[in-house]
Amino acid sequence: MKYYHPSSLPRYRRYARHLKTVHFPNDVLFQDHIRQGDLEQVGRFIRARKVSLDTVYPSGMAAIHEAVLTGNLECVKLLIKYGADINQTDDEGWTPLHMACSDGYADIARYLISLGAQCDATNNEGDKPSDLIDPEYKDLVELFQAAHVN
Repeated sequence: MKYYHPSSLPRYRRYARHLKTVHFPNDVLFQDHIRQGDLEQVGRFIRARKVSLDTVYPSGMAAIHEAVLTGNLECVKLLIKYGADINQTDDEGWTPLHMACSDGYADIARYLISLGAQCDATNNEGDKPSDLIDPEYKDLVELFQAAHVN
């Protein structure tokens, strides 16, 4: 299917001047790529220095928090590869490990812990990541029990 821009058709030329386009800020696009798990675009934005990984967005979270909330371990790894802070806090003092534990993402929690994420970090309400684990998330319960034994 061939795409025709309205201004290329004689009948629409007079209306083409009034067409408006919408441009979103890079931060908004970047967050959207993270939420969609589009690793290629996430990498492009970072390499082109269109975004800063330590920026806390209006949502109250940084890019790594957004990636953890999607449950996409590969996206978390990519952000960390390019320098995202594994202990960065959001507006409520939550680290990526808090979010992984709260949402039951054992693979992400395991990865963050393997890189040295602070298991004893407390959020603004005084909760540690282990305090936020639902007992039904047996992988996470076992992970933190093993971490305390070592």
